[in-house]
Order: sequence, then C-alpha cells, then structure tokens
Amino acid sequence: MKRTNLLAKVNSQLTCPLISVNEVLKPCFLLSVFITFLLILSNGVEAAASTNRVTNIGAIIDGNSRTGKEEKTAMEIAVQNFNTISRNHKLSLHFKNPKADPLQAAYAAQELIKEKKVEVIIGMDKWEEASLVANIGNQSQVPILSFAAPGRTPILTSLRWPFLIRMASDGSEQMRCIAALVHSYNWRRVVVVYEDDVFGRESGNLALLTEALQEVGSEIDYRMVLPQFSFLTNPKDVVQDELIKLQKRTESRVFIVLQSSLPMLTNLFGEAKKAGLVGNDSVWIVSNSIANFLDSSDNSVISSMEGTLGIKTYYSSNSSYKKFEALFQKIFKSEHVDENNFQPGIQALRAYDSIGVITQAIEKLGSNTTSPKMILNSVLESDFTGLSGRIRFKDGMLSDAPTLRIVNVVGKKYKALDFWLPNCGFSDTLHVEEDKGRCRNRDGGETSGGLAGLVIWPGDLTGRDPTGWAMPSAEKPLKIIVPKKTSYDKFVTFRTGEERPVGFCIDLFDKVVMRLNYSLPLEFVGFDGLYNDLIEGVYNKCHLFDFVPLVHLKTYDAAIGDITILSKRAKFVEFTQPFAESGLSMIVPLKTEDTTWLFLKPFSLDMWIVSGALLIYTMLTICLWLHFAGERLYSNFTRVVVVAWLFVVFILTTSYIASLTSKLTVQRLEPNFSEFQKLKNNKLNVGCDNDSFILEYLEDVLGFDNDKIKLFNLENDETFERNKIVAAFVELPYGKLFLNQYCKSYTSTRSTYRFGGFGFAFQKGSPIAADFSREILRLSEDGNITSLEEKWFVPLHGCLTSASNKNAESLSLNSFKGIYIVSAAISAICFLLSLIRLLRNSRPHQEASGGLLSPGSGFRATEKFYYGEKTKVPRRASTFAQALDKDERGSPKWEYVSHSDNFQNNLGSSQA
Repeated sequence: MKRTNLLAKVNSQLTCPLISVNEVLKPCFLLSVFITFLLILSNGVEAAASTNRVTNIGAIIDGNSRTGKEEKTAMEIAVQNFNTISRNHKLSLHFKNPKADPLQAAYAAQELIKEKKVEVIIGMDKWEEASLVANIGNQSQVPILSFAAPGRTPILTSLRWPFLIRMASDGSEQMRCIAALVHSYNWRRVVVVYEDDVFGRESGNLALLTEALQEVGSEIDYRMVLPQFSFLTNPKDVVQDELIKLQKRTESRVFIVLQSSLPMLTNLFGEAKKAGLVGNDSVWIVSNSIANFLDSSDNSVISSMEGTLGIKTYYSSNSSYKKFEALFQKIFKSEHVDENNFQPGIQALRAYDSIGVITQAIEKLGSNTTSPKMILNSVLESDFTGLSGRIRFKDGMLSDAPTLRIVNVVGKKYKALDFWLPNCGFSDTLHVEEDKGRCRNRDGGETSGGLAGLVIWPGDLTGRDPTGWAMPSAEKPLKIIVPKKTSYDKFVTFRTGEERPVGFCIDLFDKVVMRLNYSLPLEFVGFDGLYNDLIEGVYNKCHLFDFVPLVHLKTYDAAIGDITILSKRAKFVEFTQPFAESGLSMIVPLKTEDTTWLFLKPFSLDMWIVSGALLIYTMLTICLWLHFAGERLYSNFTRVVVVAWLFVVFILTTSYIASLTSKLTVQRLEPNFSEFQKLKNNKLNVGCDNDSFILEYLEDVLGFDNDKIKLFNLENDETFERNKIVAAFVELPYGKLFLNQYCKSYTSTRSTYRFGGFGFAFQKGSPIAADFSREILRLSEDGNITSLEEKWFVPLHGCLTSASNKNAESLSLNSFKGIYIVSAAISAICFLLSLIRLLRNSRPHQEASGGLLSPGSGFRATEKFYYGEKTKVPRRASTFAQALDKDERGSPKWEYVSHSDNFQNNLGSSQA
C-alpha cells in the first residue's frame, strides 16, 4: 500500500508544459532515473524490514471477565512497548476465549499451535484449564505460561508437564496468613464458604487451610458449598437455603470465602446481611481471588462487604508501575466504558510480566537457532524484578513466596492494614528490621492480639473485637443444662418450687457472669440423666464433609455443675479451667490403733534387745570391778564407765522422747485396706457412685471384676454398715464431703489417680468458655473460690476440714495405759517380794530376843518405853530393818541408853 501510494503521488506530479521535444527529453530522462532509484531504494527498505523476526504468542483468557479484560490490556501494552523498541524482532499476539470451559481452552491451544504457529501460549486463570493446555504443550513441545497454580502442587508436576511454567504461587502462604489471622483473635472455629464447580478446584486450598488452622489450634466447623452460579436459575433462593442450614448447624460466625464469582459474591453478601450474619460478632475474611474484585466492583457490592478483611498480593508502586498504570487506565477506559474502576490488579501485572519473561528469554538467545526447548530453558532461567515482584522460577513455579497485605473494607473503599511477610508473619512495615519486634505471628504460632492497624468490623462494635460466635440475646438466651441428680446437693440442686438451681457451682457461675464485659441472658434447664448424656446434649457435631451424615444436632449451649473434665469428653465440648481438684479417692472404715503398748513403739524390738544387753553388760562390768579391784564408786575408772553409759542413755532418751512425741501427736487411725491390689487379689467387694464414670474406670483401668463393684449413693446408702463393701471409690471432692460428715468412722487414702477437675462445658469453639476460664483463674487467685467453698462445704459433727488435725487434741489415759500397768506391776512385785522376805527373816529374831517382842504384843518400833528414869530407845526403825542391818559379828542392833548416862558422858567430854 505504501508503495502504491507513493507511485500514484509521484505520477500525479509528472505534468510537463508544452515545449519543444528536445527541451523536454533531457529533464524527463533525469527525473525518470531519479524515480527509478527511489523505487529501488523503497523496495530494498521494505525487503530489509521483511527480514525482522516475528514471534507468535498465543493468549487464552476469558475476555468476558474483568480479570480477562485487564490481562488483555496489559499484554497489549507490553507487546506494543517491545515492538516499539525492538528493531529486528516483533511480537504478535493471538487471543482465544475459552468461555470458562477447560475443554474449550484445550481446543484453543491446538488451534493456536496449528493455525497461528505460536511458539508460546500464556494465560489460563484456572488450574483446570492450565493442566489441559499443559498436555497439549507436551505433545507439541510448546512452552505454556499459566497465570494459575493449584492450591497444593501435585507430586512430580515438573515431570508430568515439563513445558508448563506457572506464573503464580500455590496457596500455602495465603492459607497460613488466614490461619494466623484467625489465631491472632483467638477464633477457634470457622465456616468455609466457596463456589464449587465440577472440577473441585478448591480442594487443594481447603486442605491447606485445614492443616494451617490445625497448627494454630482452630478448625473448620462447617463448609458452605455454593453451586456454580451459571447453573442456577434463582441464585438468591439457593443462597438463602444454605444460610438457613448454616445457622441451624453451627454457632460459629467466622466466615472464610475461598472462591467465588463476582455475581455469586454479590448474592452471598446481600443475603447474609439480610439474615443478620454480617453484623455484631461476625467476621468475614476473603481470599486473594475475592479481594481482587475490590478493585473492580461497583459501590453497591463493596458497601455490602463493610468490615470485611481481605488478603491481597502486595506489589510496589514504583516509577515503572506508575507509568504502566497511567497508560493502562487510558487504554482500559477507552475500550471498556462500562467499567466503574480502571485500576489494574495483580493479574494485570502478572500478564504484563509474562510478556517480559518471553522477550527477555528471546533476547538472551539472540540470533541463535531457537527451538521450543531452548525457549523453555531460557524462560526458566529468568531472574528480574517486574511489576508484580521478583520473577524467578524453581520447579516450574515462582520461587519467591508473595508478600501479602491485609485490607479492610470501609464504606465504599478499602484501606490497607498489616503486611504478611514470608517466614515472618504480620508486620506493620514492609522491611522488617532485626530485633525491632515488628514481626509477629512467626509461622502462625504466637498470638499477637490482633492486627496493628485499626480494624472496622461489621456491625456496631465499639471498643472490642468480635467473638466470631452467635452470642446470646434476650430473644435467644444461653440455654444451660444443669444435672438434677448429683452425688451431693451442695454442688448443684433444684429446690422444690424453684426454677433456678442453687449450690456451689451456681454461685461460682454467677460470680463469673458478673465479671464479663458483656451481657449474658440465661435459661437453666434441668437434666435427669447420666453425665455423659449431659455432655452429648451440648455437643454440636461438625459437618465437615457432605458424605458424613449429621448424626446429632446441638440442644444446649452449655452445661454447669460438678462435671469432671475427661479427655474423651473434651473431644466433644469446650471445658473451662477447672475450679475444683479431682482424683480417685478410696474411702474405708477406720480401725482404731491400740495404744496400750505405744511406749514400746519408739524403739524396734532389736533396739530394745541391744539396749537391754548393753545395760546389763555395763552393770556387770561395774559390779565385777568393785568386787575384784575393791574400788569405790568414785574411782576414775568407774566414773569413765558410768559417764559413757550415761551418754548412751542420754542419746537413747532424747530419741525415745522425740519418737514417742510424734506418735502421740500424729493421726493414728489407719484404713482397714490401703492398697488397690490387695482388694483385687482378695476378691473383696468395693463400691462406687451410681451416677459416675468411676464404674468404667474401675473395670478398664484398675482391673476390678464387674460383679465385685457395687453401686451406692454416698449421702443415703448404708452400704458400709451392712458390710457389703470394704472400700468405696469416689472422686476427691465427694470424698472430702463424705469425711466432713463421717470423719469419726471413715478415712480416705491419697489420690493416686488424678483427673482433670470439675469444670463448666460449652460448645466447641465457644469464646464464652475462654472468657469463663480467665475469670475462674482470677476468682481463684483473689480467694473468692475459697470463700465459696467455706460457705457450702462446712464440716459437720465437729469434723475439721483438715484430716491431719483430727487428732490434734489432749492426750488420753489410753496413750499411757501400758506404761502405767508395767510400773504398777513392778511396784507390786517388789512389794510382795519384800513382804515375803520380811516375814521369813522375822522368825529367827523373835527367838533370839526371848519373846520380848512377840508379834502379838502390839509393840511398835517407833514407840518409847519408860521404866522409872530410864527410857528404852530402839536404834533402828523396824524389825524388818533390824533383820537386814546386822553387823559383821552377828550382834543385834538394839541398844538401850539412859538419859542420865548420856548427860554424864556429855558433861565429861565438855570438861575434858
């Protein structure tokens, strides 16, 4: 065309005036030569231009979607920029629209390869499309650059599709970010919402999210799966029905939207807002694919998402981006006047960078003979920073995990909050400095207490974060189940004619409610059944998968009372912190210790034998020494022996006193049976509470035979008195109350087997349980629980609360009866022996005295006899003493002395 126009223009100017032939021929000849030269030059330039290489690139995108429109505009800008700069290499784009059908994408790839001779194919926003097109690429050996990646990378992907290059990352980092966000606000249970299709595209992301939530202690409570929007005739009714099912089956109000088309998303938020699910204490989190709609959605859609948190891939707004943004907005606005927003999204940036990957690979190869394999290898070696971030590949996928940004929908716009950095967590800055404390939730493992930026939540919350749970209201109060039959009414009971229960557990519950920073409307319901059935009434079974039937629906919101925390129960409900200690206690009748011979117990038998032998040995040593050596008691050798013995006696006496003191002051009542094994081996009958898990525990853990276990009631049954059982197994709190009433007749062993304690039960994931646990700990720390225990569990019949102080009373006669008997016996024996000896020695004395002192004369040794001026005075006090105190010559000891003789003797001595 250029050449034809040029010729026409030139011919139009060849108009000569009528002059002579000779004058005309010469200039016309020269002009003809000049024109011929120009034509030859023009053909040479065009031929040279025709030698430039043209690379055909195929693009498979959905031109009807907002994302597809952005990608098309971005790729055209990238190709135009390259063709403008490049002198000998041009790019030619060929678009195909699969119309959201993966099979159509595969047919489009075949057509592009056969008809357009494309050397590279880019596009495919869905993994189903990318996997099918990758198969075509394998067959034709054409590199495939996909904008999509699976949530979880299949095994041996690089070997299965060697020509596939994924210009995206998998969903692992995004799912970890969502899980960390859930964990930072202590939301334990979530609802996953996504629009499904026949290919189940969200199965990979769902599995990744499940694993990430489990790592932070949360779980998926319910899956709300919406059908594909294009298949629905009345999508609003379908969404309404699904929301009604959700409200019946779970109380969780943390909604995570993984995937949805824009029309379905519009219906979802509109109907959820009507149902009251976008309001107080509800949370909505949308994934990256949903958050991208925020850049292109109209104001009505964004306003219905007020308070929603979104995950967006972060990209830098540098100078290159600003130039691209200005050109993109100009072109996009001119081509798509029906759109409301002309801002490019992350997919547009990825599309632009995909052209850059191809052009850099071609330029790197230069004029070398190129083949599809060489182009593929050159693309995989790419390493540069594009508009979407750093571009480099590993195992056929972008190697650098994306930097994510948490955004918050506010009004008709959204604002950016924290960053999510790979291997770091939440951060308020993009570049984390070491040791600055800016990196939080590393690996999703630590609770940071929420985002650093101010979050606007759905509804009218002020001053607190949403609980993510359907909180009670006046119209729908907290339905609490309370057991009617308990081991002790002091824990909880319903009094006749009263609807509200009373007891220790109820008072504690009321104290906790008073401390909460929100109102908690209540409704108590009595339950006449087993405790395991009570737990089942609170249990709300998770409905995670469609093929798992929902076998039980939630009946109650919580259960309070003397409920033991057990591992198998904790699988179904959320327990609070325990408010009472629990363990297995064995109650047995007391046997009173015989203290008659208590004074002998400080020393063992061998101790008494050795001490006695040493005493006898010492006595014999002293006696022999005195007899053979003639030494007196005050001899030095005798003193050494006596002092050594006295030292031993001092040590023995001190130890004896200490041991006897401890035995006299410590409790001396012992159980008849103190070992479980002895009870089992002797096949003795034992008892347990008739409404307790202890029966199963005795059989499965302790190994008791079922026929040897008798059921009874601690408060009313007289099983012990009837001698049907020798021991009763109860929980520790019940055992303490029983001993408070019958401490004189029974005792208990130490709690060898321990349980989780008594606690309140709430639904799994209920934030109320966490609030109750916090307040129970505070009540325990400030002594309020102890005050409640003193109020309800007052010992009866003079029993003390501490078993160790039961016998801290005055010592009785029984404690020393034995030693009194021994002392009295020794005295009696010595008296009898002395009396017998006296009688035996008195007969020879009577015969020697001539009958002066006859047993029948009435003479008393202490009397004086007067005969005139003389008085007879006995020198010894008694006949018994006289018999014992004879001198060596055998003379009697009686002497009679006159007063006159004594007087004369004294006078004479004084004169001398």
